[in-house]
Amino acid sequence: MTDKPYDLLTYGRSSIDLYSNDIGAPFEEITSFGSFAGGSPLNIATGLSRLGGKAALLTGMGEDKVADFLLRFLEKEGVETKFIPRIAGTRTSAVVLGIEPPDRFPLVYYRDNCADSAMTIDHVIAANVSQFRCLEISGTALNKEPCRSAAFFAVEEAVRNAVPVMLDLDFRHDQWHDPRAFGITTRALLPRVTIAIGTEEEVLATMLTDPNQITIKHQQISAPEIRGNIDEAIAGILQLGIEALIVKRGSDGASIHLPDGTATDVPGFPVDIVNVLGAGDAFATGFIYGYLQGWDHYKSCRMGNACGAIVVTRHGCANFMPYHDELFAFVEEKGGF
Repeated sequence: MTDKPYDLLTYGRSSIDLYSNDIGAPFEEITSFGSFAGGSPLNIATGLSRLGGKAALLTGMGEDKVADFLLRFLEKEGVETKFIPRIAGTRTSAVVLGIEPPDRFPLVYYRDNCADSAMTIDHVIAANVSQFRCLEISGTALNKEPCRSAAFFAVEEAVRNAVPVMLDLDFRHDQWHDPRAFGITTRALLPRVTIAIGTEEEVLATMLTDPNQITIKHQQISAPEIRGNIDEAIAGILQLGIEALIVKRGSDGASIHLPDGTATDVPGFPVDIVNVLGAGDAFATGFIYGYLQGWDHYKSCRMGNACGAIVVTRHGCANFMPYHDELFAFVEEKGGF
């Protein structure tokens, strides 16, 4: 146990998410949208709060009504908001999403002059990383200054105060001027990271050096195709000094990779998919919950898989994260850990 006042600080993007109410309709034929809170760090903080943890979010928001919408949601969810700066001259970001199961989820970001990209080292100092049991960083927070330097400083502070660091690789190709820049920047941070979490595509992107290895078919509809040797990419990340790499594999669950070369597959929980976006954040929520409980990597991944399985059956992300009793009932119904 610990006497620290908070379990988790999540750092990075936040947004209002406008999700299609016309599930299955092509984007061009959507007639209405539901409004939800979103952004990977916001989703994870909300998820941990619903599981009974004390979570805080460090993100930037504008002096606008979208920020009012998000802050009201977070306060109702019990997420600490006092470290969130309202940054004059910026705008709180937005995301618009179509839902066409099982594999088309068109996604449009509105992040020009984005408030969370304007976070500074001073905002990190105000949050006092030492008062948290764990720090979680979103990879998109590394794409621009001053947010990038502030993220590196947050991780330095975490290491200095023996606070474990979780890095969600969070590769969003349209948020980088060059996909290779994602890998260069992420590799610079990884030696100070405790555990990294990402999909196979994100793992390959982290080690990407040749632009000919990536093909972007459609900027807003599908993830880029990244060619490479996944085993070599995993090994390359592990050589940077992290404790473990967790690879999310969708309906196949996850796999745990350790620096000694050990790899363990962790099965998922089969469900019918409505919306895959948010599943990765739900996985991180469940994994971090288990980690903070002192569970081993396998059991923590099973909890992550369970969270992800629940969220993919629902409409959105943060608003649909499972609660503690609901999650454990689901796991028990599916045969336990």
